[in-house]
Parts: sequence; structure tokens; C-alpha cells
Amino acid sequence: MSAEPIATPPGPWCPDPIRQQRADYTLEDLLNLPDDAPRVELVDGVIQVTPSPTLGHQDISFLLRLWLHTHAPRHLRATQDVGVELARNTSRRPDVLLCRAEVTSNASEVAPHDVILAVEIVSPGTRRVDRFAKPAEYAAAGIPFFWRIEQDPVHLYAYRLSERLSPSGERQYELVADSADLIELPQPFDIKLSIAEITP
Repeated sequence: MSAEPIATPPGPWCPDPIRQQRADYTLEDLLNLPDDAPRVELVDGVIQVTPSPTLGHQDISFLLRLWLHTHAPRHLRATQDVGVELARNTSRRPDVLLCRAEVTSNASEVAPHDVILAVEIVSPGTRRVDRFAKPAEYAAAGIPFFWRIEQDPVHLYAYRLSERLSPSGERQYELVADSADLIELPQPFDIKLSIAEITP
């Protein structure tokens, strides 16, 4: 008499390799991911698992979100790790974002016209994406402000959407301030942010 095979639980969810090759995932697929799906972004129809952030990264993210929540005017809402629908087949998750306060609390994806500021905190494994790919995508979607934060030491680079197009005819950001000490800006609201307040 042969032994019964041992039942093993299915492994964690991962994207379908055929659909990944076809690059045909959409925002609707993101909304229907199973509960055990990892943290992902959707880029040109391909699901990308995002690396786990470090404690230092998360501390900066938390402190900045708290600062924005405390100082931003009431018509703006600070949040973390929420998807932004950049196109039908592309969704990014800024580390911190400032959106219009009327966005519903149960939204897991936000339209770009509701986003005022997107913030990326650069980690060793995400340097190229955070410094180049994401800002270009946010600018193309018309998000008015973008901040990039470098770690060790903490240094904030603040950008706004430029009225001038790039040489290839694309929307782009222009640097308006950068500092490892103090950022003062008139937009998206009157900001005087000491970098020490967001440094763990």
C-alpha cells in the first residue's frame, strides 16, 4: 500500500510569467491582487516586486509624513505608500505623497490630478529608479511637485514642474531648492522645513 502524498500549502503569490512576458497587466489587475501578494508596482504592464525598505528609510518616511500632516493646509492630505495611477498599465507607490483632502479614505490608488507632491526616499537598491525613472513618470503625468531625499546624510532636493519641455518634448521638473539643513519654499504651501526634523 502506497503512502498518501503530503499536502503542501501553495507558495506565495507571484505574477504569471506569460502575462509578464506579454506585459499586459493593468491597474484593474492590481486592485484584484490576492491578500498574500507582496508590495508591487506596475510599470508598462509588468508587475515589479519592490524591495523591502530599511528602518532608516521608513523612519524618514514616517517623520516627513508626520511633518506634512502637521503643517500642510487642510485642503491637502499627507499619506504614505499609496499607488498613483500614472497610466492604464503603470502605477507607482511614492514613499510619501501629498494629495487633495477630498480623495476618499478607502482609495488604494490615486489619480495623478489629485496628487500635489510625490516624494521618493533613495535607497541603495532603488537609486536609478528613484533618481531618473520615477521623476520622469511623475512629470509626464503632470504631478506639480516632486521631492527626492537622499540618505546618509539626509539631503532633500525639491523640484517643481517646469513650463519648458525637455529637448525631446517631454514635461520635466526643475530644481527649486536643495539642502541638508533647511528647505524654504512658497509652494505647494509655505514651507520651512528643518532637515533635522525628518532625520532619524
